[in-house]
Amino acid sequence: MTRRILLSYLTLAVLVLLCLEIPLGFVYSRGEREQVVGAARDEAESVSAYAALTLETGRAERDLPERVAHCAARIGGKVVVVDGSGALLATSHPLSEEVSRSLSVRPGIVAALRGASSVDVRTSTIGGVEYLSVASPLGHGTQGAVWLTVPTRMVHERVHHVWLLLALGGLGVLTAVVLVGFGIARWTGRPIRELERATHELAVGGRATPVTVTKGPPEVRSLAAAFNRTAARLAHLLDAQRAFAGEASHQLKTPLAALRLRLENLEPSVADRGRGSLTAAVTETDRLARMVEGLLAMARLEEDAARPVRVDIGEVCAERHRTWLPLYGRQGVSLVLFTGAVEPVSVLPGAVEQILDNLLSNALRASPVGSTVAVELRPHTSSRRAPHSGWVDLHVTDEGPGMTTDQRARAFDRFWRAPGAPKGGTGLGLALVQRLAHASGGEASLHAAATGGLDAVVRLPSAQGAPGGPRPERPSGRRREAPVVRA
Repeated sequence: MTRRILLSYLTLAVLVLLCLEIPLGFVYSRGEREQVVGAARDEAESVSAYAALTLETGRAERDLPERVAHCAARIGGKVVVVDGSGALLATSHPLSEEVSRSLSVRPGIVAALRGASSVDVRTSTIGGVEYLSVASPLGHGTQGAVWLTVPTRMVHERVHHVWLLLALGGLGVLTAVVLVGFGIARWTGRPIRELERATHELAVGGRATPVTVTKGPPEVRSLAAAFNRTAARLAHLLDAQRAFAGEASHQLKTPLAALRLRLENLEPSVADRGRGSLTAAVTETDRLARMVEGLLAMARLEEDAARPVRVDIGEVCAERHRTWLPLYGRQGVSLVLFTGAVEPVSVLPGAVEQILDNLLSNALRASPVGSTVAVELRPHTSSRRAPHSGWVDLHVTDEGPGMTTDQRARAFDRFWRAPGAPKGGTGLGLALVQRLAHASGGEASLHAAATGGLDAVVRLPSAQGAPGGPRPERPSGRRREAPVVRA
């Protein structure tokens, strides 16, 4: 905003200066030329009067050359006096024979010898040099003329001097406009910058310091007041959501645990034909407990304002591989890991662990005995993706029944489960994976695997590709881990 205001001031100042200085420059240039011409005309008339007087008194040969030389030195040009026939009487500078013979045919001298009452001003070239010439007839009825020439270089120098002064003056005015305009722009944009700072705080941390509503124009004050109301309401909603997540976590877990305990206590009293229903009730109770935990985890994730941190994804994958390997072994499914050479990623704290846990849990549930689940890390670079230039792809591939194209498109919806999916799932695992990927600046997708199963791909931004390098963790407070939910 400061640059735009300053640019508007400069544009307006330049337009005003151009509208004023260009006409002023032409006026001053014409005035300087007229001043030179006027001085030359006055000198010509003065010399003509003096020449006529010296010719009448017979002192022309003695006094006239001295007066002509003095006049030429004063105006910086040349002065020539001729008689009625065009013969040279006096000159301030030696003339060549060719110039001396051509004096009688010079247009200005010819006009003056004809007795023109006015001074003749012309531009002529003598010896390759352009001159401003002034011719005046001798006074007191004496036949003759005075021919005075001034180099046009003098006129041009004075005109250039005028334009230079105007340019320097305009540059000084623009400099003053820049300094004053920068101060005014900074002062004008101060309320907007305060709003920008508060908005950034609100976007990063979910809370913002109220901005002052007594600065700036009425529109900015109204905007600041609306922002304060919005920030206060958002903070209230976040506090209410956080309180609900904490209270619901406590209030829901307790009755579910009590319900499961009561069902288990009923087992000795249930006949054999009712044990199947009792087992199904316990299973559904466990599923309901996992679903509640998943919903609360997603609620905590949505209100969590943690910032991404640098994570060694290869090390995390190796640790989760060691954790899940015994469980896979008991189910008769092989779990293999291919890490390769990949860069660290910039993700929410604990996001990679939670993503892997959900994907490995789903893959194990869908994999038949004797099949293989592969976890693979691949570097991925795409110039079309902004703002990061480097990405890391996390693949979890199974050999299960897979999904159709329509099923893969709906797989990230909450509570959605594929037809024929194994019992025990809640339909929240992939939704949470997608939320964690998006919150970390990446994305999650499902593809058909070459082995016939499903290839779950989570693309995460590399720490080196993030703007300004790796994004640091918040300096204060306990590190918040992403909630763990196994669908």
